Amino acid sequence: PEPAAPRLHRAAASERVGLELDLRGLRVDEGLERLDAYLDQAVLTGMPWVRVIHGHGTGAMKAAVRDTLRQHRGIVRSRPGEKGEGGDGVTVVYFE
Repeated sequence: PEPAAPRLHRAAASERVGLELDLRGLRVDEGLERLDAYLDQAVLTGMPWVRVIHGHGTGAMKAAVRDTLRQHRGIVRSRPGEKGEGGDGVTVVYFE
């Protein structure tokens, strides 16, 4: 018989979810896949906020990330990073 799947405990899960997700250098579809999984984990672990680093580049990843954030349940608001946070190459996300 296969071993039972490990249960996800709140404290253990939060240790695995960092405050930042770096999507620089990824294709948009790959980045959005990682973003969805990351946001779900952040919500599950009760994180108050996170930073998504998408960089500047062509702007495609930034636009895709911000569009996804507008549609994600559990997000109260998001904003571009401020000067000391990475500026417009970062989006800061706040959860309920």
